[in-house]
Amino acid sequence: MDPFQLLKSRLTGILDELAEAGALPHGLDHGRVNVEPPRDTGHGDVATNAAMVLAKPAGMKPRDLAEVIAGKFTGFDDVAAAEVAGPGFINLRLAPAFWQARIGDILEAGTAYGDSRLGAGRKVNVEYVSANPTGPLHVGHGRGAVVGDALAALLAKAGFEVTREYYINDAGAQVEALARSLHFRYWEALGLQVGEMPEGMYPGDYLIPVAEKLAERDRSDWPADPAKKRVLGESILLEQFRGFAVDAMMGMIREDLAALGITFDRFSSERALVEAGGVDKVLADLENRNLVYTGTLDPPKGKEPDDWEPRPQLLFRASDFGDDVDRPLRKSDGSWTYFATDMAYHFDKHARGYRDMIDVWGADHGGYVKRMQAAVNALTAGDGTLDVKLCQMVNLMEDGEPVKMSKRAGTFVTLRDVIDEVGKDAVRFIMLTRKNDARLDFDLKKVLEQSRDNPVFYVQYSHARCHSVLRHAAEMFPDEDFSPAALTGADFGLLADEAELDLIKSMAGWPRVVEGAAEAHEPHRIAYYLLDVAGLFHALWTKGTREDASLRFLNEQDLGLTRARLALVRGLALVIASGLEVMGVAPVEEMR
Repeated sequence: MDPFQLLKSRLTGILDELAEAGALPHGLDHGRVNVEPPRDTGHGDVATNAAMVLAKPAGMKPRDLAEVIAGKFTGFDDVAAAEVAGPGFINLRLAPAFWQARIGDILEAGTAYGDSRLGAGRKVNVEYVSANPTGPLHVGHGRGAVVGDALAALLAKAGFEVTREYYINDAGAQVEALARSLHFRYWEALGLQVGEMPEGMYPGDYLIPVAEKLAERDRSDWPADPAKKRVLGESILLEQFRGFAVDAMMGMIREDLAALGITFDRFSSERALVEAGGVDKVLADLENRNLVYTGTLDPPKGKEPDDWEPRPQLLFRASDFGDDVDRPLRKSDGSWTYFATDMAYHFDKHARGYRDMIDVWGADHGGYVKRMQAAVNALTAGDGTLDVKLCQMVNLMEDGEPVKMSKRAGTFVTLRDVIDEVGKDAVRFIMLTRKNDARLDFDLKKVLEQSRDNPVFYVQYSHARCHSVLRHAAEMFPDEDFSPAALTGADFGLLADEAELDLIKSMAGWPRVVEGAAEAHEPHRIAYYLLDVAGLFHALWTKGTREDASLRFLNEQDLGLTRARLALVRGLALVIASGLEVMGVAPVEEMR
């Protein structure tokens, strides 16, 4: 159990006991009562504001109520001291026995330690990647993919019902350019001399095998004369090329994501949504509530008057819902704006039962956040929420120098190139070593180093080192059972060194890290935590091997002490594995 939840449960029992004794009114609202680490660790292990929150409804002075509650806490054997501070805060100092007992909790729960009921089954839609299906994924897409996937896993661990979703932007000018690019490559595949690819198309080599596959499929239907081929080819609707190209690109994207360990529960098509009347439905809803009108917007900032022509447009009253200006829903050619189709998509998500929506976007979409949040607020009548996580750029380097672009992609380094170079686990871990809105340096050489400066290695090595200790223990004591279940009976009281207790406290804090990161939608906190707990373990290892031999994990002359320390090691391996599972990184048992 989360130690803070355990202490809050004890606090609830104390308050109920005081109510039964007539010292407090029955039915006091405990909702604002917190049990958490104090800001200054010098004040103790745990602090609670219970007396500050409950004093007024209880008809008591905060310090008086705090003294009563603190007195009750001192009745627990594993509470060393309960002190009243300031106007009525209560600081608890916990005995080593309290922390030592948490090892048993970890061993019993296994990698489920840290699982939480915080979400209470509430549905959450996490949409991420959603790259235009116009080519292979680049490294920037990879960051959004990892952040979104780890956030989804984190929320699931915290008790939310999570749907991972990819929105296919298969309508609009970019997909039309893709279709024309495939058409061009198709003529090349048929052996026609078509010259240089025109501006505005996608020049990467990745369309060549797609075009060859299409040409091979169609070749038997074409007459032999190249001129006739050209005439017939130009009569083919561009729609055929669009559909074939999108299917091929999405197949490539799915393969790249699978190589990163990512799968989705749902793929939603923009084109299908529009064709099914999704935008018309949104417009009707907005019109019924007088949230659209025909008007003229002011010129965009930075534009000269002669650079811009005012014209009446269909506008959504976005400024009524927190946006800076109202937003157009139709283009000058009568087609829908991207904003209109995005409104329809989020309206559809809410209609599918998602009140809580999280979108992971690239930082270049930062100016789009406020309008989409305004749209969700309006379309759901305040019932839905949209949190947008913006992912900053990834600076891909090798030995400190920028990596050259990929010949295959044409203008960028593909995500698959990086995965093939350093492996899935390194990509996923490094992408989470900085907060999503901070720029990230990714050095291909550094992530392959076996040193403490490489965070991937540092954490995975700590897990592998745990299993190395367990393997050596099995060799030293071949008749002993060192399984988690057997180790729950060890004497944890033997783990009394300060370094051991610091490590146990950090391990016991894992459930709180999960809940805090889930509430903040910040999966990078998991990487930070794992680096911290790995550092404490490596420090304890060093202390036992270089400074104090009595702290070594294995002692052939003292089986009881060995079992206690193996319980600590086994518990740590479970906590690290639990964290790496959220990150989508394998908890290796041996380093190669």
